[in-house]
Amino acid sequence: MELHDENPFKIRGYQSALISLERGDQDIMELSDLELTQINGVGKSIIEAIQSLKATESFPLLDQLLEKTPTGILEILQIKGLGPKKVKTLWEELGITSTHELMEACQSGIVAKIKGFGEKTQESIIQNLEFKASNAGKWLFADIEDTIEGFTLSLKNLFGNSQIAIVGDFARKMEIISETEILISSEELTDVRSKLKSLESIEWNQLESGPRTWKGNLTDLDLEVIFHFCAPVDFPWKKLAFTGSKAHLLSYVDDSETIAEKLIKKDYGSEEEFFTKNQLQFIPSEMREGFDEVELAKENKIPELLQDSDLKGILHNHSTYSDGKHSLRQMAEYCKSLGYEYLGISDHSRTASYAGGLEIEKVIKQHAEIDELNRELAPFKIFKGIESDILGDGSLDYPDDVLASFDFVVSSVHSILNMDIHRATDRLLRAIANPYTTILGHPTGRLLLRREGYPIDHKTIIDACAIRNVVIEINANPWRLDLDWRWVRYALDKGVKLSINPDAHEMEGYSDMKYGVLVGRKGGLTKEMTLNALSREEITAFFAERKKSRQSQ
Repeated sequence: MELHDENPFKIRGYQSALISLERGDQDIMELSDLELTQINGVGKSIIEAIQSLKATESFPLLDQLLEKTPTGILEILQIKGLGPKKVKTLWEELGITSTHELMEACQSGIVAKIKGFGEKTQESIIQNLEFKASNAGKWLFADIEDTIEGFTLSLKNLFGNSQIAIVGDFARKMEIISETEILISSEELTDVRSKLKSLESIEWNQLESGPRTWKGNLTDLDLEVIFHFCAPVDFPWKKLAFTGSKAHLLSYVDDSETIAEKLIKKDYGSEEEFFTKNQLQFIPSEMREGFDEVELAKENKIPELLQDSDLKGILHNHSTYSDGKHSLRQMAEYCKSLGYEYLGISDHSRTASYAGGLEIEKVIKQHAEIDELNRELAPFKIFKGIESDILGDGSLDYPDDVLASFDFVVSSVHSILNMDIHRATDRLLRAIANPYTTILGHPTGRLLLRREGYPIDHKTIIDACAIRNVVIEINANPWRLDLDWRWVRYALDKGVKLSINPDAHEMEGYSDMKYGVLVGRKGGLTKEMTLNALSREEITAFFAERKKSRQSQ
């Protein structure tokens, strides 16, 4: 509607209705017309659109707009930093209707000459297009987890007695998956291949396939799938070899008879037996990345890794006080029903006006509601938190007396993301040095497959957190998973505690906690070094001690 200059009042009407519908708890497809009329902002035209959606999965206005919009324009609208007005200008003035044409126009310098664009915008478009192209065909682990596991289960049912295992990046639970590898062993590989060939869910790439490896694409996902075939006697070592990263496998090489050579011997029947025979502590599959895990295994120093059941509470969550979908009560009661001992509510601070950031009056109101709910839900406890914006100069939102009223403060960057490594690092260092910062939130601000994070000096940031006793967040939202697992080990070596936070904006967001645990496990995170593995009493004491130490500074 914005792209085609529809009536601005009509556009605002749709926006208002959308906000109300998104914040509701019910599926709009299940609501009656009468129930829909009770929702703020939902009038006759919106109800008619929903009625049409129920019947045809579309509605007339959308169909009309799509008819006069080139498909490529819809793709351009997905590019970060290009709103409808700018896309409309590119379309009308330069005739650009595809990302390919847009890239050519940027590279030739034409876009920078258009009023309202300039060199910086042009360079930003180029970077975003390159980022988008480099991530084509890639998926978040969380988005395809159920599909791949379901597909593998169907293969096991199809092939009966054959041994089947997911290997490669998916087995190591990498955050981004560009291909799925599956190992199959059978005495009847001819029969296995015949059945595979008949599957309609796979489009085979015969040119890249061979006798021992078949390649194709899962048509539903547009994801490459690779099948490795072997005899049953080879299954244990093939599984080990195909699961570990190249760096992990190279770690097995030493000056004597290498473990790599022993890897292909057939004198063991399981992964556990392989490690035992080579005097190695068992290395969990998610850690087989080549980050000194083999050396740790030789010295029996791989710790007992964090598990989902170790987590006692959920910190960094949003309610309808800012941009959450569910009320504080709903978020708390659902958290309690899941068996957790406490909830940390941390709505956005006032600078984040776009996300309904809390003015001081709303902070006071929320704290009063928390006190009331704590009396009602005891012994379950809600901790008073805030996700305070780290402002451009590194200071925190709110004056000190307001910051002092919170049990904990998650300090995060949400604006002015176009920073070089020096500015970004300095900005975070200033926030870490602030005595009110309890947790450093999503340190790089990245959105996987959507947006690169701003560059930071991880070692300097982690060192500063160690000095200031600041916890670092592993944001468990599958789009973030930030702190990156590659820096978890360094944080642990420096004695920095980590917190698995879902950044939940609705009750269902709590389920993302498991992805934060996966990230922590890849880096070797333990229960002892995880903030929210503390019990309710322990974390109460932790927050109290932080406040006490702050007062003495």
